Parts: sequence; C-alpha cells; structure tokens
Amino acid sequence: MNAHREANGEEPVPLREFRQTVEAAMKLTNVPKEFSSRYLNEGFSGGEKKRMEILQLALQHPELAILDETDSGLDIDALRVVANGVNSVAGPDMGVLIITHYQRILHLVQPSHVHVIYQGRIVKEGGPDLVDELEAKGYGWITDKVAA
Repeated sequence: MNAHREANGEEPVPLREFRQTVEAAMKLTNVPKEFSSRYLNEGFSGGEKKRMEILQLALQHPELAILDETDSGLDIDALRVVANGVNSVAGPDMGVLIITHYQRILHLVQPSHVHVIYQGRIVKEGGPDLVDELEAKGYGWITDKVAA
C-alpha cells in the first residue's frame, strides 16, 4: 500500500489509518478479524484465499484488476462474498477483468462487456445478454464457426 502511495508522491499511510482501512476491507470481504494475526494465505482454504485476494484489491485499488478463475472451487457462500467484494471495489477508477469458464459468477457480478476467447483470439463479443446465450447454447455454436 505504501509502495503505491510512494509511486503517487504521497506520504506513507499512518499505522492507525492503515489498521482502520484493513478492518473496513475485512468487513467488506467477510474476513474474520483473527485472520489478521496469520501469515498471508498460510493454512487458508481455497475460499479463504479468494476472499484474501478481494481484500487485497480493496486495499490496493489498482486501476485494473485481472481475476483469473476467481470463482474456481468456491461454494455458493464464498462465491457471493467474492462477488460482493468485486462489486464493492469495481467502478470508474478500477476496471475488473474476470476470466472464467463458468457463468455463475457473472450472475452475481454484472459484466458490462463479455468476450469469448478461443485459441488465443476473441471470437465473440457482446454485452451481459451474451452470458445468458452462452449458458443456454454452450460454446459450440461459436467455436464450430471459428474452426470451420
């Protein structure tokens, strides 16, 4: 956090302010307070690690967050926590790119743009309605056209 502040010509964050910021981010991501006494990701379950990734997003505020299969291995409760965290931090100052093979997270995090990548190329683009179309039809109707 201080490295980002230094890069922007800002002073380091005071410890008290940092603690308050971390506690607010932990509340946002439903990370229990006792996690703050553990080493990062040490002994965490997959769902806990995903929550910690969203906590880090909330603390760092990058211009662009790339979440690669952030929904992988999550039960529905953890998926909701991650989605709520993404929805809370995403906005005009932070873009979020979600890479996923499944539509379930896209029902909780409403995308503005949807792109289908096949063999390293974008082969289909659309809006949120493309998620429903993909769920109904699968990917074959797109990949078959590209392969032909």
